[in-house]
Amino acid sequence: MFIGENPVHIEKGDIAPLVIMPGDPLRAKYIAENFLTDAKLVTSIRNMLGFTGFYKGVKVTVMGSGMGMPSASIYVFELIHYFHVKKIIRIGTCGAVDKSVDIGEIILAEKVYSESNFAYQYNNYIEHVVNASKNLNETIKEVANDQKVKIHAGMMMTMDVFGPYVNSDRLLNRVPKEYHILGEEMEAFGLIHVANSLDIEATAMATVVDSKFSQVVLTPEMREKNLNEMINLALDAIIK
Repeated sequence: MFIGENPVHIEKGDIAPLVIMPGDPLRAKYIAENFLTDAKLVTSIRNMLGFTGFYKGVKVTVMGSGMGMPSASIYVFELIHYFHVKKIIRIGTCGAVDKSVDIGEIILAEKVYSESNFAYQYNNYIEHVVNASKNLNETIKEVANDQKVKIHAGMMMTMDVFGPYVNSDRLLNRVPKEYHILGEEMEAFGLIHVANSLDIEATAMATVVDSKFSQVVLTPEMREKNLNEMINLALDAIIK
């Protein structure tokens, strides 16, 4: 296996050991400008923006991952291998596939299911479930309780397709019956699998922006505003 001395997709610079990772690089910019102090742009290759600054006096990097497991896995690998990142929390959006979860609420992934072959291609991992960091998740739950933020902890599903554009029921009907899926998205399985493979802590949270049980779909502007609660939760948890 060839691994060069320098990262290909992230500029060599000031990356903190604690990383918050939204999918959208512009959301990373929004977080840096509104939640961090002394934030500086540290990477912009392919316009995948990353910023390092301080949150309550602790150095934190916030960086986009792009959409889908292949994109996210590249950045997660480089962050860990080249920059020795220790903790990553994905903060994203998802679609609810369980009636118990309403639009605007937060799902915390304890486990993530995917029928993708991503992990098998990555390092011959044949299982279709990955486990998020228990330590990180317990911290997130504690912070959520302190902040009186409602979260739904359970299993998420990572797809290789954008759920609202396909017949997601067809995919959900193939999920083993013993798995109770709360929401579906496109990055968490790959991100957590790479982190687990490289022995660092990682988990994923997602704010519900659409639901198979509702006709409401949040606009990009509404999504930005509704994510603030999750952003605060992730930042407070990762520095604890």
